[in-house]
Amino acid sequence: MAKIFEGKIALVTGASRGIGAAIASSLAAQGAHVILTARTAKDLEAVEDAIFSAGGSATIAPLDLTDGDSIARLAAAVTERWGKLDVLILNAAMLGTLSPVTAIDGAEFARLFTLNVTAQQVLIASFDALLRKSEAGRLVALTSSVGATPRAFWGAYGASKAALENLVDSYGEEVKNLSHVRTAIVDPGRTRTMMRAKAYPGEDPATVKEPVVVADAVLKMLQTEFASGHRLVVEA
Repeated sequence: MAKIFEGKIALVTGASRGIGAAIASSLAAQGAHVILTARTAKDLEAVEDAIFSAGGSATIAPLDLTDGDSIARLAAAVTERWGKLDVLILNAAMLGTLSPVTAIDGAEFARLFTLNVTAQQVLIASFDALLRKSEAGRLVALTSSVGATPRAFWGAYGASKAALENLVDSYGEEVKNLSHVRTAIVDPGRTRTMMRAKAYPGEDPATVKEPVVVADAVLKMLQTEFASGHRLVVEA
């Protein structure tokens, strides 16, 4: 029996663990060939091995997303090998230090925006042409509730997610009448990840959902004809 994403090419950033790895594994399980990106090759190889063991296919592409040239090289490689991209999952991000707005470290703030915002714009720009070549290109960005609802001490991270949402929604508006590309924002909610453990060090991990729950919700959404600007909140 044919799998849902048979013949599709997907790229997942931050795919070495957590939500990114779960989404990548779920896409591969449904027939997609998944390109896995993150900084650490060893962790990517572990995800790739798990995908292969489950009968799926994947390619790892270790890279630093803050290096715009590396993104351009990846886009060129995808163009040469596959000539299209059906699904782009923008998942990679950094939390930074939780602090009052008045105490935000300027250097860290710059690094956070470089990854959480600037690199995301470069990814969108670099893979736009490939998404347009798909019969139904889909771009999904992972966000946080603090992007829309400000919270004390979360100003730096929240501001970066608010900016990401605006970028993605603006891109969706720009291409919706010119292509089959559609965009969506996903708020995963309380999920068992290393980032959440850093933000809530005293929390019992067993009290929050596993990343696979988010992955299942994303795959279910990708099977629908959602319009650009769609927002999915994954409940606990």
